[in-house]
Amino acid sequence: MELYRRALELLPGGTQLISRRPTRFACGVSPVYAARARGARFWDVDGHEYIDWVSGIGAIVLGYADPVVDEAVHEQISLGTMYSINHPLELELAELLCCLLPCVEMVRYAKTGGEACAMAVRIARGVTGRDKILVCGYHGWHDWYLAANLTAESNLNTHLFPGIEPIGVPAALAGTTIPFAYGDIAALGQLLDDNRGQVAAVMMEPLRSEAPPEGYLNAVAQLAREHGAVLIFDEVSTGFRYGLAGAQGYVGVTPDLTVLAKSISNGYPMAVVAGRREVMEPSARMFISSTYWSDTIGLRAALTTLEEIQRRDVPAGLWDFGARLQAWLNTVAAEVGLDVRCGGLAIHPHLHFAAVDDLARRKLATLFIQEMAKRGCHGYASFYLNAAQQDAELEQTIAAARETFAILVEGLARGSLDELLECQVQEEHFRRLVR
Repeated sequence: MELYRRALELLPGGTQLISRRPTRFACGVSPVYAARARGARFWDVDGHEYIDWVSGIGAIVLGYADPVVDEAVHEQISLGTMYSINHPLELELAELLCCLLPCVEMVRYAKTGGEACAMAVRIARGVTGRDKILVCGYHGWHDWYLAANLTAESNLNTHLFPGIEPIGVPAALAGTTIPFAYGDIAALGQLLDDNRGQVAAVMMEPLRSEAPPEGYLNAVAQLAREHGAVLIFDEVSTGFRYGLAGAQGYVGVTPDLTVLAKSISNGYPMAVVAGRREVMEPSARMFISSTYWSDTIGLRAALTTLEEIQRRDVPAGLWDFGARLQAWLNTVAAEVGLDVRCGGLAIHPHLHFAAVDDLARRKLATLFIQEMAKRGCHGYASFYLNAAQQDAELEQTIAAARETFAILVEGLARGSLDELLECQVQEEHFRRLVR
């Protein structure tokens, strides 16, 4: 916390990522600064050891400091990481992606999910000659996306942190990005009709922690085709966790473009925009260019990570482990008498607390985060899985959850949740995060 106080004087907002701000956890109890990490665990600057159930905000898929990936990167560093000309790794990774993902025929690289999303939008606008983007989900911090809040501040409230003000976003972008609700195909159809001939792309997260309604994504794809809009899947947070064909393979719907980042390089900065040739090829004539997009560290890390995901059959292991975690948490909750359910897709389980209102649920979630942190388990009231989490992590987490659930039961019975909380309630609203 002393480091964080210093950071608030030196770094606007204190951190580089909203999801790393201490108020997103149990501020003052949860760890804030890590010193090192390996496998499924990290050690904070005070020497405390934690199982990391956030997996580097989703960027770690094999485990921290994976020896195979790190050795490949170290070898690449010894050969140089940046050149004045190109490197064959660009082709090797592209060829592998073409083999794995149904939609991929051509590939562009970037370093982060947010900039890759911006690149995909630029390509869609360039190939269609249209301006408007319909969005569903979280797609980064760039102007094109936050423009949705220029016309109504609440537009993105259900898509990311509520209360974001589009400070610094040009007012001229108002009306160029329009959110739509997940699962409501009629509403999407109406938006496309209302903006007929103006929509460059329908961009969405195909899923995250819940299965899509039956037939919904197929209907989205059909509507996009009928209106001449590019269908973009944002697979930054899902990607190869769901299977070797990505989230698009899991849902059985092939987009025109896909965006990948967090599940392809095990924590090394790397992102991909890839898709059908007729959509990607025109981007050769668009000004989309950056020196660092082809640095060999990210390329080597991504290529090796994807090879290891295949070799170890990581997706199958994550699905199985998640199902076991869900079953155990639900069993323990029933044993101690807490009305909570661990649900969602097994690949990304999350807790549903029964409570009379949103504030009560947030108090329960914060108390859960607080007490689990005391027992060496860092996370939210949800679980981001990686392949290094094994039986030891499962056993420690279930033992911690048993004790934590019992504390929540006692707090509910006595009406003493506020007394048990040693921190402010977990903050979800962006406005409060920055003020």
